[in-house]
Amino acid sequence: MHRSASRLTRVLACAAVPVILTVAGCSSDSGKKSGTDSGKKSEASSSAQPSSKPSKEALEKAVYSTLPEPCKAVGAKTIETIVPKAKDANGTAAKSNDLASRATCTWNGLDEAGLKGSQYRWLSISLVRYDSLASVGTGSKRAEDEYAKQVEKAKAVEGAENVKPEEAGGIGDQATSVTFTTKKDGDFFNTSVIARTHNVVITLDYNGTAYEGATAPDQAKLLQDAIAATKETVASVAAANEAKQPEQSTQPEQPAQQPSPANS
Repeated sequence: MHRSASRLTRVLACAAVPVILTVAGCSSDSGKKSGTDSGKKSEASSSAQPSSKPSKEALEKAVYSTLPEPCKAVGAKTIETIVPKAKDANGTAAKSNDLASRATCTWNGLDEAGLKGSQYRWLSISLVRYDSLASVGTGSKRAEDEYAKQVEKAKAVEGAENVKPEEAGGIGDQATSVTFTTKKDGDFFNTSVIARTHNVVITLDYNGTAYEGATAPDQAKLLQDAIAATKETVASVAAANEAKQPEQSTQPEQPAQQPSPANS
């Protein structure tokens, strides 16, 4: 009996060892998890703090929100002067899905003078307006980029000869004139004036030629007329946007009437 009791005691003691080790192991894992949890809490606390980076400033609002009717960008007298005997004095507007952002009008005319020959003139006015967009920049900056592209395009017309670009002052915020000649059914004298007024780009193309022995167009006069028409178009853009502003009443505000005292 004594030997059996002693043996039983040793068996129970051995059996208890794994249990103790297991408990100890659990305590160790628990400590690791606790450390991990505290690390996660620390990271969460750090991420919850407000960012010290400044917020992106709001984009500058585009100055112009609409365009004038392209065929009314220059007056009837101007068309009569620079496109004499125009086939359609009212011009021909190009189709556009958004006339407030992109518009074009063209005129052409053949002034026949009998034995003195004929003079042909062609005029095109194109307007493009840009809004301010967070993804690409302000309307003015986008218009600057388009202005530069149009100037390069005017200087690289296929078949152009004697290309002469010049800065044209006094027209909007930026302006460049490009004169050149081309040969197609006669000698054509061409003038392009590219101008930017705030977030609107204007491209005016004006050319002329002579037929049946008529005197060739004066390139300097063509340029002068093109610059005058471009200035008129810049003014039309400003006027169209002023007209769009809500009208403010000029009547002085009337003071509120005081209620009359009740009869006693």
